[in-house]
Amino acid sequence: MYRAALVKSVGGFREGFEGSQDYDLLLRCVAARETPDVRHIPAVLYHWRASSGSTALTADAKNYATEHGIEALKEHFRSRGREGVLVEPGRFPTTYHIRFPVPERAPKVSIIIPTRNHQAILRQCIDSIRAKTSYSNYEIVVIDNLSDDDESLRYFAELEKSGVRVLRYDLPFNYSAINNFAVERVDGTVVALLNNDIEVITSDWLTEMASHALRPDIGAVGAKLYYGNDTIQHGGVIVGLGGVAGHSHKHLPRDNPGYFRRLFLTQNLSAVTGACLVVRRDNYLKVGGLDEANLTIAFNDVDFCLKLWAIGLRNVWTPHAEFYHHESASRGPEDSPEKIDRFRKEIAFMKAKWGDRLKRDPYYSPILTLDWENFTPDFRKAPRKPWIEWSNARLHPGS
Repeated sequence: MYRAALVKSVGGFREGFEGSQDYDLLLRCVAARETPDVRHIPAVLYHWRASSGSTALTADAKNYATEHGIEALKEHFRSRGREGVLVEPGRFPTTYHIRFPVPERAPKVSIIIPTRNHQAILRQCIDSIRAKTSYSNYEIVVIDNLSDDDESLRYFAELEKSGVRVLRYDLPFNYSAINNFAVERVDGTVVALLNNDIEVITSDWLTEMASHALRPDIGAVGAKLYYGNDTIQHGGVIVGLGGVAGHSHKHLPRDNPGYFRRLFLTQNLSAVTGACLVVRRDNYLKVGGLDEANLTIAFNDVDFCLKLWAIGLRNVWTPHAEFYHHESASRGPEDSPEKIDRFRKEIAFMKAKWGDRLKRDPYYSPILTLDWENFTPDFRKAPRKPWIEWSNARLHPGS
């Protein structure tokens, strides 16, 4: 639904975009508005007919729809002076992969990896970065947090000789404080936070993630992470899952398309995991980095992303940067009484700070469950108010 005056001002539907004529119209209407204001009503208002030859049955029914969608996107970027943006077909029909340009002189990226002992895990991480990173201008900065293993100390010395910076953080483990300490001491335009148990899969991961982080309206950028058994560990973060936040599509097979193919689509999300997070350094510092006072271990990444969102930046998750995440390989499970007590306090802090923002994720339908990560509908949440009153309450809390 559009204002008629807006549709008339852009010339309405156009020939040459059959199969994606509605997408072309949407892109032109968005471009015509100085501050585009697009809203989605999360209630079923219409059922799409599924006749023979219709894309309601399968997008393959109209192969030209993808081609015309690509042309609509190319023209959209050209009209906005973004000649360097590349538009490629996505994994599925009528899906797309947008490649944003990185300046010819690639900005420096500081890759920050906290660690303590466990040299074999760290070695696997760094070897994979060096072997598979096509981005040209980056440095690796290892933060040694009280390592006392001889093998690890020898490896640190080896790393320093090879050009890797090793900084010492000689205080008790505090994930937030360690990363803040590092970001203050690097000079990259972009910083990449990496756990030491991350293993690179795709060679253009840093080009993909940095290209988004360099966009002026983007905050944090997250990646697609797998467990060692090729199931999803992280497909982005949905706030509200489990009470505070949870990982999207967790444990689904690697090639599963996910809910409406979201596992293969670049998208805005409320948050992404700090296990592999790329952000401009100035934005990191602008929001005060990670909360080292209240969130020493858990939810600091979610809080960080919400702080970026609160200053008007959008967080992005991309499936085109893939990694294995050998989760908690160095720290182990959070199962001691002290760790459990700390985790409960961090949950209470997040709920007190963000309140209703944890109950209304704008990138997750309010009809879906908050109990599981599999996008199951929760029919207990079906709206009972008239749809317009209900949607306004969702879109404009307090109205």
